[in-house]
Amino acid sequence: ENEERIKVNKTLPYLVSNVVELLDLDDAKGEEDQEGANVDLDASKTKCAVIKTSTRATYFLPVVGLVDAQELKPGELVGVNKDSYLILEKLPAEYDSRVKAMEVDERPTEQYSDIGGLDKQIQELIEAVVLPMKMKDRFINLGIVPPKGVLLYGPPGTGKTMMARAVAAQTNSTFLKLAGPQLVQMFIGDGAKLVRDAFALAKEKSPCIIFIDELDAIGQELL
Repeated sequence: ENEERIKVNKTLPYLVSNVVELLDLDDAKGEEDQEGANVDLDASKTKCAVIKTSTRATYFLPVVGLVDAQELKPGELVGVNKDSYLILEKLPAEYDSRVKAMEVDERPTEQYSDIGGLDKQIQELIEAVVLPMKMKDRFINLGIVPPKGVLLYGPPGTGKTMMARAVAAQTNSTFLKLAGPQLVQMFIGDGAKLVRDAFALAKEKSPCIIFIDELDAIGQELL
């Protein structure tokens, strides 16, 4: 009978929520003051959670639900019951749909030999990006701090994207391309969320080369 009730409660759709915070709830409160009481405080502590639902409501859950509280982390997506708000299941990480569309599943196949007339620029890219990724230990031993990024500039059609894809191919990395205009969104915070999701996706697909095209859309020179 209990299993049947659980099955009914876990029937979709869930109310999607975010875990905001996990807290330790002391079950032994009040027992500590009893004379002669021998209480294992670590054993008596249980986890409770604070969640924020997709309706922007925040709830405190003294009883987490069907998911082990030890498996939960702040920021994770969970599915909760629409009435009791008990957590029924952990949900997979969610990324902005625009970021998912930018992901390159297959490794780029471009080679440096496909690019003509940019030997100097290719060599600089190799020294700044490829070598630190492929020979990380040597850079650490020598105390050299490689750049965290490089700026490629020039008229359209001069091979900037192709060079970045060639670097990703040489380092066996995922190639993630973002467009600068997409980072400028109508609603406040949307652009920042897109960037956070893009870097979270890049970390999951590590190693990854992030290429931001049309950077001048968000990095214009102030006149």
